[in-house]
Amino acid sequence: MSFHMHLRAVPDSGVRLEYAWLHAFMGAAWDWDVHQAEYEAGVAESIEKDFSAVNDLCEAGSELSEGRGGVWELPVFGGDLISHSADEQPPFLHLPPDAVRQAAAFLRDVSFDVLWGTAGPKLHASFGPGWAEADVREIHAQHHADLSAFYQRAATAGEAVVKAFWY
Repeated sequence: MSFHMHLRAVPDSGVRLEYAWLHAFMGAAWDWDVHQAEYEAGVAESIEKDFSAVNDLCEAGSELSEGRGGVWELPVFGGDLISHSADEQPPFLHLPPDAVRQAAAFLRDVSFDVLWGTAGPKLHASFGPGWAEADVREIHAQHHADLSAFYQRAATAGEAVVKAFWY
């Protein structure tokens, strides 16, 4: 089974916070060709399977972001929740531009090395004994770098971010 977190940077004025609309909007963008074009343009990002672990990595920065609320939650699972009316499907999340700027600042200001120093042993252990720590570290470093770049571009453009979780 495959599961992904799919993010799109979009003008906030163009987003309707309705489940059916978001399903159609994000579903059309999940098409392979569309997603690749948006990824190349820097307005889309996705993480396959590891997005919960990336959230755990960000959580390691919770103490480092004191005074800024739960800003560490914003990059992965943060945002306004838009659920299916019968809770039969995964929800969508919407981050307005101010929260996108906060997520970008968190990812920029809290270094990957510091996050890894706190969360690394647990994340490495979750991959199982066959994985070298350096390989697991590199996977998470790449996710962190990709999310940082994505959120920086979205923040600079003053855009919102919509997140879908595809299972």
